[in-house]
Amino acid sequence: MKILLTDDHAVVRHGLKQILADEFKRATFGEARNAQEALNKIWKEDWDVVVLDITMPGRSGLDVLREIKKSRPRLPVLVLSMHPEGQFAVRVLKRGAAGYMTKESAPEELVGAIKKVLAGGRYVSPSLAEKLATYVSGDSKPPQEKLSDREFQVLRLIASGKMVSEIAKELSLSVKTISTYRSRILEKMGIKNNAELMHYAIQHELVE
Repeated sequence: MKILLTDDHAVVRHGLKQILADEFKRATFGEARNAQEALNKIWKEDWDVVVLDITMPGRSGLDVLREIKKSRPRLPVLVLSMHPEGQFAVRVLKRGAAGYMTKESAPEELVGAIKKVLAGGRYVSPSLAEKLATYVSGDSKPPQEKLSDREFQVLRLIASGKMVSEIAKELSLSVKTISTYRSRILEKMGIKNNAELMHYAIQHELVE
């Protein structure tokens, strides 16, 4: 069995490898520090499962997930993130992830999640299952779910206090493009300005 661990922190990759090697004695591991490294390894080799961090330098984990689902649609991807479930979970599951866990999860929970996705299932915590049920029923769908992945990324950057020019540089886009995204975000969410946007993001744990 081959497991690819994708995280920009070496200590996290090392910890994950130790946890999983104790359980899966015959497993071999690959490591990637960023999105491009992960994609290069996925395109060149066959893997049984990918453990993916959603926030890495450069391209986001959402971009990696989208590329994996295009080129390797049957490859299970377990997203392991420092962000609370409310921030990314529904979004990544809608885009084909096999599961979502926070880095606060217990080691045995990670092992169980890997076993489940390898068997073709999906892993969600009980609290996330409740959120998904609400989402599917159409009750109180949060406004941020109306946003595209790029708009959601821009929302989080604005809400973290970054200027449009800083965001443009970080995402390698023009200031005009980021301003357009900002306008779309405000319109879709029914929010008037950046201050309201920041308040909403903090209230709904969309930023740290």
